[in-house]
Amino acid sequence: GVDLADGTCAHPTIPDRVSPLLPANHVTMAKGTGLVHTAPAHGMEDYSVASHHQLPTECLVDESGYFTEAAGPELKNKNVLEEGNEAVIQMLQAAGSLLKEEKYVHSYPYDWRTKKPMIIRASKQWFVNTANVKATAQEVLKKVKIIPASAVNRMLEMLDRRTFWCISRQRCWGVP
Repeated sequence: GVDLADGTCAHPTIPDRVSPLLPANHVTMAKGTGLVHTAPAHGMEDYSVASHHQLPTECLVDESGYFTEAAGPELKNKNVLEEGNEAVIQMLQAAGSLLKEEKYVHSYPYDWRTKKPMIIRASKQWFVNTANVKATAQEVLKKVKIIPASAVNRMLEMLDRRTFWCISRQRCWGVP
């Protein structure tokens, strides 16, 4: 991987799109080659790498698990985990970019109620200036009576380490 770091490769299905090869601490040689694709809108590690290298966080999957228009006409409105997967395989075959195909059980997170796989995806949020929120939160926290009092320092340290803030978590409480 070190020999390929900071290189580029052609995207297998999108003509004229060049993708950077970037080092990432979460990618190891323990399983496979040590090189993986990066999907900044679909996982925290990938998002962190993309943010560090100022890559766009483009989400090609909608709230219902279907490819969006941005994924291209061949994939638009196809379910990612169903016919969309087969369409991607066909696109790779047509481009001469599929080296091997085999069944693989992916370790998706599963919804505890439906027992169906969940897709982690970025969504539009209202982000705010970190410095202003952090300073305000720390000042307000100092005025709150917290029991036990020793928890105040842990909270202040947590606030200090926070790198970004979002006004809404976009979920109902009680729902995983």
